[in-house]
Amino acid sequence: MKRPKPEMKGYEKIKSNSGKLQIGPQHYEDVRIEQLRLISELGFGACGNVSKRSLNNRILAVKEMRKTMNEDENRRIYMDLQVITCNDCPFIVQSYGYIITFDHVYICMETMTMCLEKLYKNHIKPQNMSIPEWMLGKITVPVMEALRYLKNEHEIIHRDVKPSNILININGNIKLCDFGISGKLIDSIAGTASLGCAAYLSPERFQPIEYDIRADIWSLGITLIELATLEYPYQFNNHFELMLAITSSPSPKLPDHFSPDFHDFVDSCLQKDVKDRPKYEILGKKNWYQMHKTLDYDVEKWISSVLETEEDDD
Repeated sequence: MKRPKPEMKGYEKIKSNSGKLQIGPQHYEDVRIEQLRLISELGFGACGNVSKRSLNNRILAVKEMRKTMNEDENRRIYMDLQVITCNDCPFIVQSYGYIITFDHVYICMETMTMCLEKLYKNHIKPQNMSIPEWMLGKITVPVMEALRYLKNEHEIIHRDVKPSNILININGNIKLCDFGISGKLIDSIAGTASLGCAAYLSPERFQPIEYDIRADIWSLGITLIELATLEYPYQFNNHFELMLAITSSPSPKLPDHFSPDFHDFVDSCLQKDVKDRPKYEILGKKNWYQMHKTLDYDVEKWISSVLETEEDDD
């Protein structure tokens, strides 16, 4: 008799916890998706849409993913469940539990105000504002800590770091989300071909070679330049032009008015040769990172001022 594969045993364990939600001190059993009242649609991730719902007047975000006959797609769903339900990292979106039906998986999570892509495109840029360098530092620290946690605790590389997967709430908390294409590391090397958003892929990910967590560091660097300038740094008309720009053009640079330490940090993230790109341990020792890890800035006040300024202009 064949023994079940470890991943199948893991899936059976996950399936047995379907419908068990823990929202603050309140525990719920046998919750069905029909009990979660739909309020609004929030957006779309790598493999599912996210909606705002309520359960007994508690608001939650629910990520809906359709199960398919495609093994890769179902592996993405399993990875989402595995990461979000087994983490105790304050910089990763908190899970309340999940509901598995015949053809769907629903992950119930804490709500955040918006992603950084929506923040800068819908609120900051239209008001001719910018994201100050100190705020970019306060974004970088939780993202780096979340990525480091995934690597050290779960042997996982995120593979889809970008502004739309970094969330912020009105209290100033910043968290990483969307693990649908995350991959397990084998001896610190990822060998699978799953693609994140191509715009944020590192040069080596366009090659048929193995890569490691430094691919996420490149994506973080591109994300920081985009948030600093409010523009994606590469110009392209199609996927081929984008690939050519990332693999053949010089790495993008920050504008001159940013501090030398910030330039040094981003330039390190965007070393085209992966062998020259630092891992988290080295990058985390950079002056710019250490400064923003320790200095006390009021992120809550800043995000409130951005949203209030917009309301005042209406």
